[in-house]
Amino acid sequence: MLEWLLDIDHAVFGFVNKSLANPVTDFIMPVITNDWFLRVLFGLILLALLVFGGRRFIWIVAFSLVAVILTDQSCNALLKPLFGRIRPCRLMTVHLLVSCGPAFSFPSSHAANLFGQAVFFGLLFKKYLPYSLGFAFLVGVSRVFVGVHYPLDVGGGILLGGIIGAAVAGIMWNLDKMGRLRPAPPLEKTGAGAKR
Repeated sequence: MLEWLLDIDHAVFGFVNKSLANPVTDFIMPVITNDWFLRVLFGLILLALLVFGGRRFIWIVAFSLVAVILTDQSCNALLKPLFGRIRPCRLMTVHLLVSCGPAFSFPSSHAANLFGQAVFFGLLFKKYLPYSLGFAFLVGVSRVFVGVHYPLDVGGGILLGGIIGAAVAGIMWNLDKMGRLRPAPPLEKTGAGAKR
C-alpha cells in the first residue's frame, strides 16, 4: 500500500515539476515560495492589524505568532527528523528553481505554516477564508514546481497546518468566551465568536 502511494507521489511530482513547467511558472513560483517574500508579507499583515485594529487586535497577532511557531517547530524540529524523507532534489534530476535546502522534506513547513495561518485567520475573518486557503494552496503547490517537495510533503503540511491553525483559533475563542482576554478581541464582529 505504501509503495503504491509513493509511486503515485513520484508520478505526480514528475508531472507537476517537469511536464507542467513553463516560462510563466518558472518566473512566478520561485517568487511565491521565497522565504523573504512570505516573511515580509506576514509581517505586513500583522503590522496592519496592529495599526488599523488597535489594541483589540493584539491578541489576534499574538495567537497568530503562536500558531506559526507551533507549525514551524512541529515540522522542522520534530516531524522532518522523525520521518527522514529525503528531498526529491537530492535523489533525482529535477527541474530545480531554488536552492534544494536541508535534506528532509516531510512535511513541508511552507505548507504547514501557510495553512496554519490561512485556517487561523480564515476562521476569524470568514469572508477571507477562500482567499487565504487559495493563497496557501498556491504556495504549497509552488514547492513541487520548484523541485524541493513531493506532493505528499505538501499534503502533510496542509493537514498539520490546518489542525494547528484551527486548534489555536479554538483556544482563542474559548479564552475570549471565558473573558480571559483583555482587551477582548473583536471576534463577534468578524463572525468568529459567539455572542456573550
